[in-house]
Amino acid sequence: MCTLIAQDEYILMRMHLASLQAKSDIESQIVSTICLILNQKNEKRFQEQIYCLPPDIVSMALSDHPKGEFISPKTNKEFRVEDYPSFIPFIDRKKLTSHPYIFAPVCHSGHWWLWLINTTKWKCHILDPLHKKAPSEERKQINKFTGYVFSRLKAYAGGEPLQKDEKEKEIKASYVKISGQKTSYDCTIYVMKWLELIELENIKKGKYKWDNWKQEEVDHYRVEYASRILFSEMNK
Repeated sequence: MCTLIAQDEYILMRMHLASLQAKSDIESQIVSTICLILNQKNEKRFQEQIYCLPPDIVSMALSDHPKGEFISPKTNKEFRVEDYPSFIPFIDRKKLTSHPYIFAPVCHSGHWWLWLINTTKWKCHILDPLHKKAPSEERKQINKFTGYVFSRLKAYAGGEPLQKDEKEKEIKASYVKISGQKTSYDCTIYVMKWLELIELENIKKGKYKWDNWKQEEVDHYRVEYASRILFSEMNK
């Protein structure tokens, strides 16, 4: 067991770390842990500019609204941050409202992609390791609902929502063309590495020049993340 101290104690089990082995689908708890570690880094990028939103609360919201329905078929209610008390302690409200960029990993049906939100210009972009546009009408609806969740989270933290009133349900995000995964199981690695390296202000005309990683590099990143979690200064 590995306990990380962020806003609260975040516990990883052996099965979570084991998912970093080659050719495995990586557990969502690993992505959350990397977000918590990056947010604590003593670098201007993370202390002043970029807040990495741990994906737990968004993932749970999507499970309650499986096709991006604004009214949950489980509860017959719209998304409310207050309905997810176990994840609220891991949201840094100050950074969520003060930092100009929010980087938010999202997972649905086993696939990960990354939202980039410019909160000063109210622009949203999506980096998907597999797709250059929404692959289905359902994904378009899921993206719409996800944008609404981000807006509600920002308002809950005390900031201005991305859009107000009913316009929140029409938040749009453009897809950025970028090199991505070569396998069916490496999307998580791309998303976690993009959290560290992508410069939002460099996105122009819907494209992003990016190194086309070799598979050996991607496999190496799995080992790197395992070491980083185990030897993190947050590790108690």
